[in-house]
Amino acid sequence: MPTSPTARRRRLGIELRRLREAANLNGAEVTRPLGWSATKLSRIETGRVAVHHGDVGDLLDLYNVADESLRQHLITLARESRQKGWWHRHRDTLKAGFDSYIGLESDASIIMTYQAQVVPGLLQTEAYARAVIEATAIKQVADRADEKVDVRLSRQQLLTHEAPVHLHAVLDEAVLRREVGGPAIMAEQLTFLVERAGLPNVTIQVLPFRAGAHSAMDGPFIILRFPDSADPDIVYLEQATSGLMLEDAGEIDWYTRTFSALTARALSADESARLISRSISS
Repeated sequence: MPTSPTARRRRLGIELRRLREAANLNGAEVTRPLGWSATKLSRIETGRVAVHHGDVGDLLDLYNVADESLRQHLITLARESRQKGWWHRHRDTLKAGFDSYIGLESDASIIMTYQAQVVPGLLQTEAYARAVIEATAIKQVADRADEKVDVRLSRQQLLTHEAPVHLHAVLDEAVLRREVGGPAIMAEQLTFLVERAGLPNVTIQVLPFRAGAHSAMDGPFIILRFPDSADPDIVYLEQATSGLMLEDAGEIDWYTRTFSALTARALSADESARLISRSISS
């Protein structure tokens, strides 16, 4: 069962939509007798909002769900989805929607990412993270930079706790060459990358300049894969002021195939580690 409130909301929405479709009811046939708006039902089924357990009970009644164990399971999901994750208190400092991403990231079993400009947040040192946050701020964030850095570093516990996530990162060679924060900070960051690459659950590959044009040149992306097949993969695209989560099966397939193509063209993990090490002193 999902462990984060965000992931629980998503699973609950998936299950409620499945039950609605099994009952052969369209949206209007659900919202009309309940006096709901179409928007409310849509947000519930897409996991965008927390759901009161009473509303879940009303839906299950409408769908003629008599299985008591299933009813209790979904009502429990609803109650637990209303809890707050550790990241909730930082919502005001995060990009729009990024708190939802953190909630899903914390429940993922595999994270696959391609990055073209910067080191992924899960692999950044504190000094590098601060330099990136300050450089990309739309307005002065000096008073919130510490909080943003803390959030980024807290997320990194996913790589080292008892059941760590498997991270596979493909980095464009530009990530190694672009000096962020000055020579000392960059050297520390590259050293940290080599150290993290030594973890059994972390794979880092570098896509060298000589690889030429490739299918991911439109920009970076992250794919989240979950331990339960009932929870479909998600693609996250980060933008300047917000983030976009893709759940369409066709789009997920495109990004998955693109990531596979990138790993095939990138240097092996061992070759990448050697290139990163050489970059430290260059």
